[in-house]
Amino acid sequence: MHPATEPLEDVQDDKDDLIFLEEHALPVAGSTSEAVWRVLIVDDDEDVHSTTTFALGNLDMQHRPLQFLHAYSAAEARELLAVEDDIAVILLDVVMEQDDAGLHLVRYIRETLKLADVRIILRTGQPGYAPEIDAIRDFDINDYKTKSELTRIKLYTTVTAAIRSYEQIRAINSSRRGLDQIVRASTELMSLHGVKNFASGVLTQIADILGAEADGVLCVHEPGAVRAERLQVMACAGTFRRLSGGVLDAHDDAPVADAIGRTLARRASTFEMDHATLYFSGKSSRDFAAYVRLARPLGDIEKRLLEVFCSNVSVGLENVELVSHLHNAAFYDQLSKLPNRTRLVEILDATLVGPLRDNATLSLVDLDHFAETNDALGHQFGDLLLVAVATRLQARLGRHLTIARIGGDIFSVLGDSASVNPENILGLFQTPFSIDGQDVQLSATLGLVRLSEHDGSGADALKDADIALKRAKMQQRTGHFYFTRCMGVEIRERVRMMHALRTGFAKGELSVVYQPQIDLTTRRPVGAEALLRWRPADGEFVSPARFIPIAEYSGLIIEIGEYVLRAACAELVRLRAAGHRDFTMSVNVSQVQFRHPVFLEMLRTALDDSGAPPAYIELEITESMAMEEPDLLIQMLADVKRTGVSIAIDDFGTGFSSLSYLQRLQIDRLKIDRAFVTEITGSARGSSIAEMVIQLGRNLGLSVVAEGVEDERQAQILQALGCPMAQGFLFARPMPPEGLYQWLSENAVGV
Repeated sequence: MHPATEPLEDVQDDKDDLIFLEEHALPVAGSTSEAVWRVLIVDDDEDVHSTTTFALGNLDMQHRPLQFLHAYSAAEARELLAVEDDIAVILLDVVMEQDDAGLHLVRYIRETLKLADVRIILRTGQPGYAPEIDAIRDFDINDYKTKSELTRIKLYTTVTAAIRSYEQIRAINSSRRGLDQIVRASTELMSLHGVKNFASGVLTQIADILGAEADGVLCVHEPGAVRAERLQVMACAGTFRRLSGGVLDAHDDAPVADAIGRTLARRASTFEMDHATLYFSGKSSRDFAAYVRLARPLGDIEKRLLEVFCSNVSVGLENVELVSHLHNAAFYDQLSKLPNRTRLVEILDATLVGPLRDNATLSLVDLDHFAETNDALGHQFGDLLLVAVATRLQARLGRHLTIARIGGDIFSVLGDSASVNPENILGLFQTPFSIDGQDVQLSATLGLVRLSEHDGSGADALKDADIALKRAKMQQRTGHFYFTRCMGVEIRERVRMMHALRTGFAKGELSVVYQPQIDLTTRRPVGAEALLRWRPADGEFVSPARFIPIAEYSGLIIEIGEYVLRAACAELVRLRAAGHRDFTMSVNVSQVQFRHPVFLEMLRTALDDSGAPPAYIELEITESMAMEEPDLLIQMLADVKRTGVSIAIDDFGTGFSSLSYLQRLQIDRLKIDRAFVTEITGSARGSSIAEMVIQLGRNLGLSVVAEGVEDERQAQILQALGCPMAQGFLFARPMPPEGLYQWLSENAVGV
């Protein structure tokens, strides 16, 4: 039988045995036999989506099939949740765009969207990224699993339990008081630390749900014992307070022990006239049960509320020690035992609103060349070295300052500015570190920010310190740099433009224009250069000198470059169809784009898809790009040339080209930079550089194009020097496709 169609009765492993309301007792309003359970999968790993739907796609749960919705990021999930409703379960990855993206989405679901019914199951492929206790306490998280432990059966069990819980919560909305009590009880319980406090809270919340005084005992059954023996008392209240910290005696407390023993054996809660014995399902060998005395018999709704309550707190009761461990793992570095990034941000937030802010400085301490040491001497040695650094920082500075390790080989120091200064911190690295009898000399680079000059949050202060650290690395090693406001403005403007560019590209704000290239002898157009323009919604053009570097920095240039190439190829095909057949289209190629692994394939695909003849396509690369790793570029250009396109070197003369490499690059054309064209009539040097480039092109058998020709005098001098082609405002400005057609019709290119 196909695994996806196994009947429920065959699924035995890891059975939750959760107790829920009987499904037929309280039908959900508006439900039909054709209804489905809607399950939203939020994960940035496509394989998680496919394996989850494969495992559950053909199974019915609670007599209904599942319908899956998919989001591949927290942002996409927010958009989907804004338009979709009646989602029963959300399978949510903890770590996506950022380490805490999943937890922020939980906050958005619960606080902003006010979705209290949907069940949330957190999943992570990185056990170190665990849900914070605050998140569990505040947002009614249904379960937390690592992806490695979610076998098909465990996934089925977990989702089934969540759907049952969702169904019951929806079913008892008519009893809003009971539902509110359960949610509040679960929230308050999750705020308690330690097994004893949690267990006592369970008894208190049971009594609160029933509107009575707490009077009962909660026990855990140790593995390997007879059911009525070795019942360890975890919490007690009322007439059972005498049992605190002890063991429930099967003789002195026989009725209570027998009742709990029967409940544990049946794995189900029981209700009598004067008492209730509640079962808390566990997924390990430890089982839990509570005996509660009743002042009156319970009604059906109260019984059902208690069963739902037990289901909700079972996981927390069993895993409260694990949660405490995860809390420690979430806030402290496991290697150095120092506070981690998350904890440091909390400390920074508190400092920024406290009296110590005005005299506090944050410093990031980056160990120089640690990666090389780690690779040369091994990761175990590297770990010992990191522990030694942490120990020295704590011993010398830790009594008055906060020392943290925020990742890799980066530590932080936070405290008063007199102590947190470059001289004090860098001085700690003057003495070698002794590791396994070997002395290791380390140096460090610092990025510092004075909190008195900082206006944002703790996370923002950490970002500012990181900006300063990067600036220090750019300037020199074993140095330091203080963050300044202008640095922040510069970085934030770059980030703002990066997001605006990405959005603008998606909205079609970028376009391609064409500047004709002219035969200087005949004054007839022989080609055009494709140029990119960005006009945002406000109507003001953004200079390519501003946004092209941002596109390269962000990697967006790969997509934008392909768009420009495809647009130019398509335009060339249209021009040829209109009769302009001896016409070359030039396209600029960024260094980032050209060195991308798929560039060659992208070029071939663009040529094939458009039908553009390669012989009439020219790619322009800059001179500085041509001279960087020339041996590698020679091979890359050879591969490009095999497609049939030609190569031009743009802005020629601005770099320091090696003539021997220039000959080996198999280029076809040199483009004289506009600065040297301007010098023809505006400099004492006159036409010396332009003349040299033209002569070099003639000697190497290369074509030459002069850029930026703006007046007739320049054109005449270039023609006299033997330059065959030019482009510039004298002939035509860059124009959109329709303008190019009109211009060509008026300037009669040869057909």
